[in-house]
Amino acid sequence: MADHAHLITGGFPPGAPAGHDHDYARGRLLELLIQRDVVVSTGSDFSEVAQSLPDSKLLITYVAGPYPDTAQCDAIRSWIAAGGHWLGLHGSSGGRAVRVEGLRQRRTVKMAHHALLGSYFLTHPPICEIRVDLRDRAHPITRDLPQSFKVKDEPYFIELQNPADAHILLTADYGNSGEWPVAAGLYGSDTSLQADGRTRVLGYTKEIGKGGVAYFALGHCHNPEIRGERAETDSVPATFRGSWESDEFITLLRNAIAWGLGRQVPSRGA
Repeated sequence: MADHAHLITGGFPPGAPAGHDHDYARGRLLELLIQRDVVVSTGSDFSEVAQSLPDSKLLITYVAGPYPDTAQCDAIRSWIAAGGHWLGLHGSSGGRAVRVEGLRQRRTVKMAHHALLGSYFLTHPPICEIRVDLRDRAHPITRDLPQSFKVKDEPYFIELQNPADAHILLTADYGNSGEWPVAAGLYGSDTSLQADGRTRVLGYTKEIGKGGVAYFALGHCHNPEIRGERAETDSVPATFRGSWESDEFITLLRNAIAWGLGRQVPSRGA
């Protein structure tokens, strides 16, 4: 019997890109799932998540704005505790944001889904090259990945919600790109920084009952129309695929899908 997965990709308001090429991300994720003979249901927000999860082993989210409300979080948590797995990508750690006087950027409002996912998006500097470092090379999700690799992406600042529950897989030291006073202006301090004062977490897993969550902050993409709406530097190309064009990121996704389905992680190229 084929495995089922539920894939949520979309912006807010419904149908809006919210700064991301969700069609591209959806296509790439569907391709990876179909390669593993997974039956996929799709949505643009969490409105049908409670109905879709009972038949699914894996929930994947790539969103910019949509987030589960309290009742939907309860449904997701119960499903995970019974053995389901949630793979959250990029903007899944965001959600509702509010304006802050004197700043162009908005402050993310901490809500129930942040505790469930395990992280809370603060802000990010402009797109730049990131060196991603593996914290745990022995984990199935990091199989066949080098100790470090470089990608161009948005350098996310995320705050772990319960660090003791997080098994950290990926980190990064943004160097000069991490000097981003907007974080302190929005939140009072930069709570994404780890104890060394330099590194930030980009990926982790956490267990909930018989199941678990994996989150990876990488994955920004946009097209020319969306690029025109974003306040970026002229050096950012109109069509941007970033980590999606990295063999390492695709390997990470393949591994995470296998992990979420309870399958053996495939060897590179399989």
